[in-house]
Amino acid sequence: MDEELHSLTRRLIELRIEHADLDAMIDRLVEQTPLDELALQRLKKRRLALRDMITRLEASTAPDDLA
Repeated sequence: MDEELHSLTRRLIELRIEHADLDAMIDRLVEQTPLDELALQRLKKRRLALRDMITRLEASTAPDDLA
């Protein structure tokens, strides 16, 4: 059980780092001229998918507050 929790925690950290990297890439891309709309759209879609994964993992690792 501890190993599984450690693995989920590590995965969350990796996803958060990737999400932050995408934020930085998006910021740099927006400043470029001409703006590559397709690349920007793909990066934003990937960032949203990462956010969804992070949210699901956080929900699965959070203790139940129903007690």
